[in-house]
Amino acid sequence: MTALFTTAMTLREVDPGVFEGELDKRWTIGPKVHGGAMLALCANAARTACGGPANGLEPVAVSANFLWAPDPGPMRVVTSVRKRGRRISLVDVELTQGDRTAVHAVVNLGEPEHYPPGGHAAPLLSANPVAELMAPEPPEGIEAIGPGHPLAGLVHLGEGCDVRPLLSTMGPSTDGRPPRLQMWARPRGVAPDALFALMCGDLSAPVTFAVDRTGWAPTIQLTTFLRALPADGWLRVLCTCMEIGHDWFDEDHIVVDSLGRIVVQSRQLALVPPPR
Repeated sequence: MTALFTTAMTLREVDPGVFEGELDKRWTIGPKVHGGAMLALCANAARTACGGPANGLEPVAVSANFLWAPDPGPMRVVTSVRKRGRRISLVDVELTQGDRTAVHAVVNLGEPEHYPPGGHAAPLLSANPVAELMAPEPPEGIEAIGPGHPLAGLVHLGEGCDVRPLLSTMGPSTDGRPPRLQMWARPRGVAPDALFALMCGDLSAPVTFAVDRTGWAPTIQLTTFLRALPADGWLRVLCTCMEIGHDWFDEDHIVVDSLGRIVVQSRQLALVPPPR
């Protein structure tokens, strides 16, 4: 299946530090390539440029600036290693299509949080709202995005991974409180990995749904932290915000794995869609 996430992340090194790949039309929101998928591609290129996951380095922090929305199709990723350190390496990344840069990212590579094999050592301190709010697996009746689903015509990621949003959290706010959008996700055919977890840091519909602004909400900047490698199973995604203005809004994601561990945190700044 060409829509599988592992296939979507495939890169071919054509020169030292230069990679080519494909922005698949199924990894889109409407006609636009999904920002989280492009961030994960940048992270993959940086990781590969520093020797790949075999050396224990993962993209623990990715800061991506979106300059232009590319079309599905061929793309190129150019990396520049700024630092190779004992614990942290730093890589500059540009994702381009034609002669235009679509994404400029800075990737910090290091070792995520360590957990004992087969065990779960509790963090020293944690404020994790997801574990009590959401069950490890989607409750019965939470449908996957696919044919016949209300989001099927908009969210095409459902062809490459199993995404199950709790639709009741996506409606307009009736009490003026910030939204708390909830969904479950996992890749098809493989266990979730670091790149899939990073992509889930941009998985939710825009929080502007809460104020009935449901058009395209272009992300300007997205910063994502990989806190730990995910365990096999469903990932729980909680999306919140601090403020939706008339022009700008922020959006935060917390991604929790099947063991209840925070694996990804993200924050983005985006433009509010115009009124319909």
